[in-house]
Amino acid sequence: MKKASPWWLSGPALLLFAALLLVPLALTAVLSFNVYDPATGPRADEFTLEHYTHVFTDSYYHGIFWRTFWISGLVALICVLVGTPEAYVLSRMRNPWRSVLLLVVLAPLLVSVVVRAFGWSMLLGPEGLVNGMLKFVGLGPVKMLYTETAVVIALVHVMLPFMVIPVWTSLQKLDPGVENAALSLKASHFTTLRRVVLPQVMPGVLSGSLIVFGLSASSFAIPGLLGGRRLKMVATVVYDEYLHELNWPLGAAIALTLLAANLVVMLSYNRLVEGRYKKALG
Repeated sequence: MKKASPWWLSGPALLLFAALLLVPLALTAVLSFNVYDPATGPRADEFTLEHYTHVFTDSYYHGIFWRTFWISGLVALICVLVGTPEAYVLSRMRNPWRSVLLLVVLAPLLVSVVVRAFGWSMLLGPEGLVNGMLKFVGLGPVKMLYTETAVVIALVHVMLPFMVIPVWTSLQKLDPGVENAALSLKASHFTTLRRVVLPQVMPGVLSGSLIVFGLSASSFAIPGLLGGRRLKMVATVVYDEYLHELNWPLGAAIALTLLAANLVVMLSYNRLVEGRYKKALG
């Protein structure tokens, strides 16, 4: 009876997890194999691999997946380069400035992503503030709205808190005495950061970059509003297949392909970074 107690205690949470995630995912997987008839819609009694074959063999979808992953990778890289030093500065500040900066970091999460996307569209538009400043200094106007640049800028703004918080949490566990000991042994500040601080905050960098990459790859609102109809990413294509083309099985196949590709990329990255992290500590 005692051995079964953990299962009884975790049973409700597992059932809720299955009901909210596993069951919809299984239904989506079944839907992706259904035959689609333009006249009648999906046929639940007929199954095919045509939708997956279409996704894997059509260069149109290859280009969309490539664009999605390179933009997500670039956003994750920028967030690492900006968020890691920002988290380090945040960890070294004292109240009340730490609370003020933390509020600034978390402020984007307090506003709807749609509102933020519209805000960036106004800033980056032909008559927006950015182009107004470029015109003032004689460098504009520059087309930024409905480009990959606009999508990357807005995604970095949205995703940066998801990078800062995990790194900051890792830095909170770092003993300042270790850093001071390295400095007392004549190590430079750069060497101390590279050999002492960075290896110990790598778990935070790893988790933050994985979160940013995954959320960026599946983002819909920002690519849809700032990328326009021509600059498509996977999430916008899934939306089009579901609501415009009404081809639900193809949309489900694209969504599951994105999920599988996301898992492959993230697990490979996790193994690579964790291997180097363990090697550095060893």
